[in-house]
Amino acid sequence: MSIPDEEQAPPSKTQRKRAMAELQALGEELVELSSDRLRKIDLPEDLRTAVRDAQRMLRHDDARRRQMQYIGRLMRDVDPQPIRAVLAVVRGESADETAKLHRIERRRAEFLADEKVLHEIAATAPSIDLQHLRALRRAALLEQAQGKPPRSYRAIFQLLKEIEQGGATADSGVEDDHD
Repeated sequence: MSIPDEEQAPPSKTQRKRAMAELQALGEELVELSSDRLRKIDLPEDLRTAVRDAQRMLRHDDARRRQMQYIGRLMRDVDPQPIRAVLAVVRGESADETAKLHRIERRRAEFLADEKVLHEIAATAPSIDLQHLRALRRAALLEQAQGKPPRSYRAIFQLLKEIEQGGATADSGVEDDHD
């Protein structure tokens, strides 16, 4: 049983360079993340420390360039696939995440169109404060009618998002700009 020459040959210098550049670019994306999102990614401690150090470097000079190369070198010892998956979710490229957000937006639109959807929401999250949700609906409709900023509209989205994630609380009124 012979193995073709293509499979036996080690990667060329160009292929190795391209792979290292991709790892360094992945490291640069990690550096651009907020500290909260960075904490949620499972990274080896030395890589996490190197990324934090690069985040503190405000000037884009030789020191930062060397730090980014160091991060690229550390990335060689890490499986990049889980990191790519998390970054895809952060960038909104994950099909599952996008579908989930569209589902939540549809549910919000249905809720604003018809208050009877409230019973469906209550069935999926019995601990939700229905009065608070009704008040948010009234406020969101009033905001739309008056052309005001959509605070309640966004708050409804956040509540529905928490329900979708299984973490709805009775007094959830978290506001965020994910619209």
